[in-house]
Amino acid sequence: MDWSASLQGLAGGVLIGLSAVWLMATLGRIAGISGIVGSLVTTLPKGDSSWRVAFVLGLVSGPLLLMALGGGLGNVAGVPGAVVGEPAGGVGLMLVAGLLVGVGTGLGSGCTSGHGVCGLARLSPRSMVATATFLVCAIVTVFVVRHVIGGGA
Repeated sequence: MDWSASLQGLAGGVLIGLSAVWLMATLGRIAGISGIVGSLVTTLPKGDSSWRVAFVLGLVSGPLLLMALGGGLGNVAGVPGAVVGEPAGGVGLMLVAGLLVGVGTGLGSGCTSGHGVCGLARLSPRSMVATATFLVCAIVTVFVVRHVIGGGA
């Protein structure tokens, strides 16, 4: 077992939880990424745009800071020296998948961060159903890709 990766995941989870608690405690807002980004894209700037921009900049700058400090992002490509590999199904499929994720977050009134991290912590029944649905869909997708279609690792 790779303890280093496990500890990094644990530290990341703790930081996500603390940031969600901080946002709720200071601004009374839920740290759901789709809602935060969606409000920046779809609505006219309001008085609360600055914290949303700061939140998104923090999401982007965190990994960049880690790389600048020499921490790297880990090798998720499976190729020595690479950081991120080619999209498994090509760029077109990746764009369609991203669009479907956006549609899904709209239909589900949130994403995994909003429902899974914040909603479950608030014991929201809607978030419990949404998170269970995310998990079941992920399990079915992995099964189909690995065992029916024959792709994946």
